[in-house]
Amino acid sequence: MLVAGREVKVTNLDKVFFPKMGLTKGDLIQYYVDVADAVLHHVSRRPMQMKRHPNGVEGDFFYQKRVPMPHPEWLETVHINYPSGNEADFPVVTDPAGLAWIANLGCIELHTWHSRVPEVNKPDYLLIDLDPSEGNPWAHVREIAMAGKRVMDDLGLPCYPKTSGVTGLHILIPIVPELEFPLVREIARAIAKAIVALVPEIATTQWKVAGRPGVFVDYGQNAFDRTIASAYSIRPVPDARASAPLRWDEVPAVEPGDFTMVTMRDRIAAVGPAARLARGVLRQGRRPAARPEPPLT
Repeated sequence: MLVAGREVKVTNLDKVFFPKMGLTKGDLIQYYVDVADAVLHHVSRRPMQMKRHPNGVEGDFFYQKRVPMPHPEWLETVHINYPSGNEADFPVVTDPAGLAWIANLGCIELHTWHSRVPEVNKPDYLLIDLDPSEGNPWAHVREIAMAGKRVMDDLGLPCYPKTSGVTGLHILIPIVPELEFPLVREIARAIAKAIVALVPEIATTQWKVAGRPGVFVDYGQNAFDRTIASAYSIRPVPDARASAPLRWDEVPAVEPGDFTMVTMRDRIAAVGPAARLARGVLRQGRRPAARPEPPLT
């Protein structure tokens, strides 16, 4: 398969990956190629953990950190040293061919770090992850997200929402990559507590799942080696949902299943021109002088 001038070996294109939707592995690969211009703003230069579903959403999956050998000579990698003494070479996707190569491994979703090469110890965004457990209605997730927006506005921080693509919602706050993960996590903890203070009846920072009194406002993902599904990532759920960047005025009415592999191309085509400044903020990790439009592409 020729992708942006690079030859990518692809296999089993007719294998059904999403039986409910009738979508194949070939459909997944083509999706990532088609939306490469949008998704690369979010994944470029980030170490990527591979979560491989060789038989689609109804089959077994496994995680892989180390880049497979052999791999294309043009694929970028980054060598990561862990405090434990372990080390691994992670793939770093920088172009459409890299997206096709990753998808051909059976990686339905794009799991990327919060930092970029070469500053892998310093994230370029802070993440608040709204994670509902069983019994927490989606309406509460939306309400908490809007409370998060009020907190960020009071702090003068630009922030951008996106659906997780499963049952949650992410709020991303671009930051200059100067602080290491432990300090960023503490800042996120303070922000999470401020959000909960606005809606204490439906939100919590309690780590223990049993008896958790509301939607979990998770700040703990701000850590070395943690990953989230990137913007525009497809998720391994039966209806092939996508993690979709949103405008804040869309949050009060958005539903978890609004965006899928089938609909996302049209979504990008419809909203793309509005997001040039904001996607630059997320790409460069800097605070804009004026508030940008949301990072829809």
